[in-house]
Amino acid sequence: MEVTAVSKYLHVSPKKMKEFGHISIGLSPMTAIERLQAMEGKMGKLLAKSVKSAYDNAVNTHKLEPSRLQIKSIQILKGPHLKRWRAVSRGMAHQIKRRTTHVRIILSVRQDDKSHKKEKEIKE
Repeated sequence: MEVTAVSKYLHVSPKKMKEFGHISIGLSPMTAIERLQAMEGKMGKLLAKSVKSAYDNAVNTHKLEPSRLQIKSIQILKGPHLKRWRAVSRGMAHQIKRRTTHVRIILSVRQDDKSHKKEKEIKE
């Protein structure tokens, strides 16, 4: 079973956020939250907040066992641009684009470790 959480209109550019996205794939949500909160900058804290939301959705809404959850994927998508203007010389203005980001986090339930061990033994 998969559980998703979406955070929209985050005031960080997607390019900066993508650097932090791949770090926590495959981890349990609680270890991912600890790692992301320990990072510098606001990107880690925003991602940790989204992972916590997905974790709470899985535990409270879908009644899944917290110890069996893992992060399947983190999708970082472009949001709309906030257009601002900066005054420059000769009465002109230059456009500034404040980029926003949408983050989608998908949690899945881990398979049993016993079945993986049996498959490895059969292959060997």
